[in-house]
Amino acid sequence: QVQLVESGGGLVQPGGSLRLSCAATGFTFSSYAVRWYSQAPGKERELVATITTTDSTTNYADSVKGRLTISRDNAKNTVYLQMNSLKPEDTAVYYCNAYRILPSRNYWGQGTQVTVSS
Repeated sequence: QVQLVESGGGLVQPGGSLRLSCAATGFTFSSYAVRWYSQAPGKERELVATITTTDSTTNYADSVKGRLTISRDNAKNTVYLQMNSLKPEDTAVYYCNAYRILPSRNYWGQGTQVTVSS
């Protein structure tokens, strides 16, 4: 059974840190690139960070560069999102997305809530 399960969200004060995890089961995780998206209340889902398969090249939205770091551990079938210097505007549900192009596959997790508030 294909599953992506996010964890690690919670309530944190501004300036604090969280580490989100996305654990995959049921497919060859190492063959998939992975994206983290955020969706704030009343807003569209936005791409936050991407990591590729073989060389683990990363890309980030301008709003999170220097504060968020995406990484992967293929031995553990897990992708991480280290979130530092968090701001109230980072408050959102964060979703993990694993995808590949050939053949086309696209899997989503259920999301984990991140709330940044004093």
